[in-house]
Amino acid sequence: MRLASVAKAFSGAVALSLVADHTLSLTATVGKWLPRLPVAWSAVTLRQLLQHTSGIPDFSSNKAFQEALVKSLLMPPAPEGLLSYVAHEGLEFTPGSQFRYSNSDNIVIALMIEAATGQSYETELRNRVFVPLGLTRTSLPRGARVPAPYIHGYEVDPPQTPKDITELFAAGWSWASGGIISTPADANRFVRAYVRGAATNRPTRAAQFKFVAGSSEPPGPGKNSVGLGIFRYQTRCGTVYGHTGNTAGYTQFIAASSNGARSVVVSINAQITPTVDRQRFKELRDLYTLAVCAALA
Repeated sequence: MRLASVAKAFSGAVALSLVADHTLSLTATVGKWLPRLPVAWSAVTLRQLLQHTSGIPDFSSNKAFQEALVKSLLMPPAPEGLLSYVAHEGLEFTPGSQFRYSNSDNIVIALMIEAATGQSYETELRNRVFVPLGLTRTSLPRGARVPAPYIHGYEVDPPQTPKDITELFAAGWSWASGGIISTPADANRFVRAYVRGAATNRPTRAAQFKFVAGSSEPPGPGKNSVGLGIFRYQTRCGTVYGHTGNTAGYTQFIAASSNGARSVVVSINAQITPTVDRQRFKELRDLYTLAVCAALA
């Protein structure tokens, strides 16, 4: 299945692993590691990218990007090309002054990882997350193919028959911000390890778990707030930490208790968003809460 924006937790895991071993720092700037990117972005820090307080515009909201995607679903640009759609725009606000969810943030994070390590982002994902955590069915492809057997994703538009759109577009169109493919079991294994800090160290995890107001996209259950590469969900049954995601054919939610002992993965094989179907999304959030309550019971 496609994990959609849950992939952002994976880029968070890699980045925080590099912070723990002092290859990167939370105060490292875009200008230091990626001087070829717009000068206006140069003072943005890794911390701000991880917390969506960078002010860098979201490439996926750009009309030219959306038109290019529709015209070439199976042939994505190189990762840095995704940022080219907003490279001419200034920052939306002073970095660190407010929260605004942006898919561009995680593209920049992955490019910083490559610059700091001299390795591809995919290599660092494999070496720092997939292999250590035993994620044998998880990958970051560039193309549209999903390894069989897979959970089919559908476009649901009643009264029309649901349309299978599992392999409609290449994962490279979202790359580090949403391109990861996994299974429910691997997603569960990952979130338990990620939340308990298996990929980092104690001081870095402490920094990661400092939360400010902000909601994942789409919103998760209960009251949402944002840390570094992670969201906190405070529900009537207790608090869990994780990430949500949605893309064509899929809506995802993964979360775990702070010690990683209890966890929940909810996978829907249709895209459900509050902007398209408010009532159905309310029902989905209620389902998320029921799942959290069952996991923490």
